[in-house]
Amino acid sequence: MTTTRVDLAGIHVPLITPFESDGRVATNALEQLAHQVLDDGAVGLVALGTTAETATLTEWERETVLDICASVCRARGATLIVGAGSNDTASSAQALGRLARWPEVSAALVPVPSFTRPSKAGVVAHFAHLQSSSPVPLIVYHVPYRTACDLDSGTLWELGTLPGVVGVKYAAGGIDSAAVELFADLPHDFAVLAGDDLFLAPLLALGASGGILASAHVSTAEFVRLVKAWDSGDVDGARDLGRRLSTLSGALFSEPNPTVIKGVLHALGQIPTPHVRLPLLAASHESVARALEVYRSRLERVFEYA
Repeated sequence: MTTTRVDLAGIHVPLITPFESDGRVATNALEQLAHQVLDDGAVGLVALGTTAETATLTEWERETVLDICASVCRARGATLIVGAGSNDTASSAQALGRLARWPEVSAALVPVPSFTRPSKAGVVAHFAHLQSSSPVPLIVYHVPYRTACDLDSGTLWELGTLPGVVGVKYAAGGIDSAAVELFADLPHDFAVLAGDDLFLAPLLALGASGGILASAHVSTAEFVRLVKAWDSGDVDGARDLGRRLSTLSGALFSEPNPTVIKGVLHALGQIPTPHVRLPLLAASHESVARALEVYRSRLERVFEYA
């Protein structure tokens, strides 16, 4: 593919898929939620990521979700990233090819192959093959605790030099040596986006461009403010805000994602139900109540800070 420059700086929200009481996708709520996070400062949306419970959606539902997100991003001039790909290279290439139907798509978020456990050279070959024919640039989704494939900084650097790869969603479960080494020698025009909500602040301190963060459903403006604080050099403010937001993220991830987030959004009146699809179960009342408590107390303190 022809390399296309994609500005990935800022907060991207990987949208949940809200459901009606009868189990249907709540399309109106999805559209309103998409507009809301953009109103609050997010630079873009991620459609059909893990947070969207994509594996449980039918093909028709996935297309419906993508249609809605594309329409909103077209109207708002926002970045649209779409989750695509699996552990099979051929089927991943086919999935990426289908994205040509939506010209609003800015990039595809493609996971490192899971379960197959290819070598690091195999991972590079996988992405080299995909980027050669993809109609959109690729963002590597590096999440070793899901894929059982932990990439070192050299492999990440090699992926970043591929013409059609524009960034990485870094979700290694912490700040490891690979992250530190990668930031010391980033490929040209290669963005690192925080993918573990708890570690947004330290990754921004190292030089991350922003984040793809499920927690930002709940407090979008404050996550946006955190990115801007680091960008402007407000280190003390960024540290303070980062600590408070990490507490919120911890509460929102106290049960499998996106169960607590859906519970909180429902309690706030933003989605019609907190329903998820099996094999997920709805979050407990205690976890939702705790997240709401953290959210509300944190907001009061953020307003004082502002």
